[in-house]
Amino acid sequence: MVPVPPAVVQLKAGDLLHVTRAASVQFVTPIMFRLIRVLDRPTFDGWLWLDGYQLNDKGDAVARRKLFVQPAGLRKLSPSAPAPRRTGRQVSPRVPAQPPLVRRDRG
Repeated sequence: MVPVPPAVVQLKAGDLLHVTRAASVQFVTPIMFRLIRVLDRPTFDGWLWLDGYQLNDKGDAVARRKLFVQPAGLRKLSPSAPAPRRTGRQVSPRVPAQPPLVRRDRG
């Protein structure tokens, strides 16, 4: 049985990560990444495969990615409250209901 590096144990689904060049040379421009899972693939010593979503500045997922990184270069960020999502439907304020028209026969 192979011992699991401490960095692997600390990562869990849902973690928000800041991935920089310290994790891999491909990340000259850092990205935000929401972890789905640590993949169980053979790697070089000190490297990991991660599966998750790249996030934009608003925190929305823009691409599903598999990353090959060094865990020492990952920064865990504290999760913030999710921003309310907007739907395409506009909700108008409620207008009090009008009483039904009553027809009175004159006779």
